[in-house]
Amino acid sequence: MTNANHQHSLGNDELKQFYEQCGFSGRVGFGERPAVLIIDLAKAWTDPASPIGSDLTSVINETVRILEVARRNDVPLFFTTTAFQADLSDCGAQVLRKKPLQRIMIQGTEWVELNPEMEFRDGDVLIVKQRASAFFGTTLLSQLVARSIDTLIITGCSTSGCVRASAQAAHDNNLHTIIPREAVGDRSPIAHASNLFDIDARMGDVVFVDEVLAYLDQVAGWRQQDVVGSARA
Repeated sequence: MTNANHQHSLGNDELKQFYEQCGFSGRVGFGERPAVLIIDLAKAWTDPASPIGSDLTSVINETVRILEVARRNDVPLFFTTTAFQADLSDCGAQVLRKKPLQRIMIQGTEWVELNPEMEFRDGDVLIVKQRASAFFGTTLLSQLVARSIDTLIITGCSTSGCVRASAQAAHDNNLHTIIPREAVGDRSPIAHASNLFDIDARMGDVVFVDEVLAYLDQVAGWRQQDVVGSARA
């Protein structure tokens, strides 16, 4: 849909208003049973020495803030990495042609290990995926259903790739999809900004990390009230 009277440039408040008038950018809000999905904060992406790495220090720091509050409140954590067999026979020819970078993502190598600042612990879940979406070809959805999760908070990288694909799948599966803007990142600032705009318009709510932290503490309060109410009953 185009309109000759609107200049479609990134960061354009008029464009945002135009989208809202067209019926985009509704708010899904938070639900009652959250989980946090941490996309690909593994060494291949977070170590600048990696062939595909970049400086994601701020994304890691903001994600760690979310992890601390989530763990304090017993919110489930799902981490992803991408990994293939050594001969890449499980990658797929067309995928490999399009993204030769997959050649470094080999099971058992250092590059596919989670960044140590994630502090993966007993009770956390690691999803090994082979496509952009954390849902494609994995058990993620069934695990969320098993825990009656209705809200998925997505952090990690890259905004234009795996974060966006996972946000789309979360939305398609009718989850409250939440993206903390400071806790996702991309090699390209332009791709990062444009995809955050699209995610917010089409798939989920892009919010500030502090709003997520307040929500996670609020969820803990709801649970305590439920426990007290059940005891009194």
